[in-house]
Amino acid sequence: MPIILALHRSPVHDFSKQSETELRLIAGLGVEGDAHAGETVKHRSRVARDPSQPNLRQVHLIHSELFDELRGQGFDITPGLLGENVTTQGLDLLALPRGALLHLGDEAVVEVTGLRNPCTQLDGIAPGLMRAVLGRDANGNPIRKCGIMGVVRAGGTIRAGDTIRVEMPEGAREPLGVV
Repeated sequence: MPIILALHRSPVHDFSKQSETELRLIAGLGVEGDAHAGETVKHRSRVARDPSQPNLRQVHLIHSELFDELRGQGFDITPGLLGENVTTQGLDLLALPRGALLHLGDEAVVEVTGLRNPCTQLDGIAPGLMRAVLGRDANGNPIRKCGIMGVVRAGGTIRAGDTIRVEMPEGAREPLGVV
């Protein structure tokens, strides 16, 4: 059964986020007290282009299995260091389609909107980390491993250890693109 392994937030636009015992998700806004919460985009580069865009990046989720992979490559990465709000365990986040619903704990629901595009700030954490979170498929296309983004559809309080249930979208499944 997939679970929430750890939770994080930051009231300012720092790359990494502080660990929390619980988070309150607010429908249509995101993580209460997090700098990326809001109806419109909060990511600095996107705000500079068009501050009226809808915020498809209210919640950032990363699978803890990525940290295991990175440790095998010599990187000491811990939950929250890559800026995620929710660290999961036992769920292949990157294989989810756009529109999948993640039921976190008893109340909260996050709709998957797309992939997080890793940025060069990762190399400030550890040289070579950016390259380590970008794989390539058999055709040479990039595989972005740095987690997924979502919007809060139903609010609620979530805690480490809460279970995650996936509800797949109806109809054709659209693969994740960068948001």
